[in-house]
Amino acid sequence: MTTLDGPLDGIRVVDLSALAPGPYCSMLLADMGAEVILVEQAGRPRGRRDVARDPNEERRRYSSYALGRGKRSVGLNLKSDEAREIFYRLSDGADVVLEGFRPGVVKRLGVDWETLSARNPQLIYCSLSGFGQTGPYAAHVGHDINYIATAGALGMIGDYATGGRPAIPVNIIADFAGGGLMAAFAIVCALQARERTGEGQYIDLGMSDGSMSLITSALAGYEGAGADMRPARHVLNGGEPHYQVYETSDGRWFSVGSMEPYFYANLCRALGLEQFIDDQGTSDTERREEIRDAFAAAFKTRTADEWHKLLNDVDVCAKPVLSLEEAMQDEHNIAREMVVEVPTPDGGMMRQAGVAPKLSGTPGRIRGGAPSRGQDTEELLSALGYDSDAVASLREREIVA
Repeated sequence: MTTLDGPLDGIRVVDLSALAPGPYCSMLLADMGAEVILVEQAGRPRGRRDVARDPNEERRRYSSYALGRGKRSVGLNLKSDEAREIFYRLSDGADVVLEGFRPGVVKRLGVDWETLSARNPQLIYCSLSGFGQTGPYAAHVGHDINYIATAGALGMIGDYATGGRPAIPVNIIADFAGGGLMAAFAIVCALQARERTGEGQYIDLGMSDGSMSLITSALAGYEGAGADMRPARHVLNGGEPHYQVYETSDGRWFSVGSMEPYFYANLCRALGLEQFIDDQGTSDTERREEIRDAFAAAFKTRTADEWHKLLNDVDVCAKPVLSLEEAMQDEHNIAREMVVEVPTPDGGMMRQAGVAPKLSGTPGRIRGGAPSRGQDTEELLSALGYDSDAVASLREREIVA
């Protein structure tokens, strides 16, 4: 029986990406056993990539500690012919190349799909960009907020108290779910196809596309039934009092998701508001606001922890809204091994999110902390036939780091 160190054991990924979506994608692959080689910039970053000028530099650094876990690092100046040759040799032995540049950049650098696949026909090459490689917006700049705006996702998120103004949901929809996670899924699909065809292929993943895929159900509800998904108009985005967040007596917030009539009835009884049991989903706007106000007043009478115990004891879909610190201390998250300690490049330790999918036969695991930039350059180049003198010369000329 073959023993695998994760389901992707033996897969080599060369990762050219730098911002969150690509590194999250390759982190997922690394957690599942893939060997991931980060190709980082040699020499001091300049221009738009000069993090010394970035007010979010410290946050980005700690984020990179998490997203870089279990990977190896080589520093290459891809504007140099010698560095490109090193990259070619790395990609010749790779299963996957991942890049997150704007369309056209990898072509100018000479590390595009056409160039690399001509050398390695079995290569899976994934381009992860904001709006994809084609279409009217392909060359447009953007960030998560812009991609989810284009996809229609941002237009569904907001609060009735703000008159329907869209609420910005951090960068989890496009960057992480529609981008990084969708890219990892696509790469695994392409690897599975290669097992049958023996051929690699190109993946064009736009984060706006991935975000639109995530709202498949909402689009179907609108197209088929005309469901109004503007902020606070639909049951799933705050339009109903039984699927809502309420402030508690200790100033915390509490989530309620009692959509089914059984759970809704239990909620009304627990709140002492049995008179509203038959009014779930009422089309009477005034009655709906009356219910919402009554629920809000009731939740103000107990703390979040008190409501948590009371409502779960009587079978109601309800949970406190946790801060990041509270989430990392939550007994369920800890029991599920979703809070783990991982070493950092500076010799410390930090808590990170664990591996989400629990595979019984080939489980994922975190294979160490993030590397420092260029940490594995000498070892990787040695495997390609470069001796220590050659590596030292390349370093001195800032061709490698």
